[in-house]
Amino acid sequence: MSQDYYQILGVGRDASQEEIKKAYRKLALKYHPDRNPDKADAEERFKQAAEAYSVLGDPEKRARYDRFGPSAFGASGPSVDPSIFSDFEDLFGGGGFGGIEDLFASMFGGGFASGGRSSRRGPRRGADLRYQLEIDFEQAVKGTEVKLRIPRHENCPACQGSGAEEGGVAACESCGGRGQVAYRHGFVQIARTCPTCRGAGEVIRTPCSECRGQGRVRAERTVKVRVPPGVDDGVRLRVGGEGDGGSSGAGSGDLYVDISVRPDPRFVRRGPDIHSALVVGFPDLVLGGDFVVETVHGERSVEIPPGTVPGATVRLKGEGAPLLDRKGRGDHVVHLEALPPGRLEADERRLWEQLRAIQQQGGGAEGHLKKDGDSGRSFFDRLKEFIGG
Repeated sequence: MSQDYYQILGVGRDASQEEIKKAYRKLALKYHPDRNPDKADAEERFKQAAEAYSVLGDPEKRARYDRFGPSAFGASGPSVDPSIFSDFEDLFGGGGFGGIEDLFASMFGGGFASGGRSSRRGPRRGADLRYQLEIDFEQAVKGTEVKLRIPRHENCPACQGSGAEEGGVAACESCGGRGQVAYRHGFVQIARTCPTCRGAGEVIRTPCSECRGQGRVRAERTVKVRVPPGVDDGVRLRVGGEGDGGSSGAGSGDLYVDISVRPDPRFVRRGPDIHSALVVGFPDLVLGGDFVVETVHGERSVEIPPGTVPGATVRLKGEGAPLLDRKGRGDHVVHLEALPPGRLEADERRLWEQLRAIQQQGGGAEGHLKKDGDSGRSFFDRLKEFIGG
């Protein structure tokens, strides 16, 4: 490439590294092959911008270029390492470094020479799998163990994932077993993935009869998954090595289990705290008392103080869900709801009328009577006496 790298990116020689980065990003967006109908012209301009940024985006290479020009990199020119473009993943498919490498491979026909390293395409790790698991509310709180039937690809047991019969693999003649063939593009030395062996460095002469050379077979496997206590709706669990088997004997991917919790009519969860309702009568709120409530850990006794108002809450410490990130448990929060008397019989109505009269006589719920020698006795004292407490 004879054109000046600074001219290609459209920046001055005193441009900062951030300005160079922004300039390259602008050109990469403009000439991205997937966004241009004239792919040939776009690819050429894209390559030029990539080569320019590979030098100017590296302070050490830039210093050599500023001092000696293109001759600083010898007759073969600068090597282009695609890893320097890792900050631009959104431009290359958003798939991490692999997405960048795949795009450059499709444009240049293979991997780049990079300081003696190569991007040979040998065995590939298996794909990750995902499973949606629905469990009960109580299982989420207390934990459980489930057995899942997972369809996936596994290494062929006959050939151990090689894809070949025993002795059926030979070194690739096209690349001499290196997995790459080299060629020049301008003054850039480019290592291209061998089209014959696709970077493996070897070819299958006698394919495995069981998997027909694929190295993997379709199977269904039972996987035990331990659901820890305290998981909530939306939690994702990772089970290592239980995904798809890799190709050519490579490792398996992982299994990700997404948790979905069925609602429980008795409880509502908010973080580690569990909430429930306790319906009591008005006399229970006025007089107080001990009551039994149901929690996920069994029945518990709760005390209602005298004079409790409807809608008040009582907190049972440590009776909620376990904490996932540390020891301890949340609380169980009891919401007190008053049960209206409903339709009253004649004698019930008389009692309520008498209670109202007592309250009015006492000047309200907190009033004190000062008649008939009752000075100092509260409404609650008179009410308890009336009911027989």
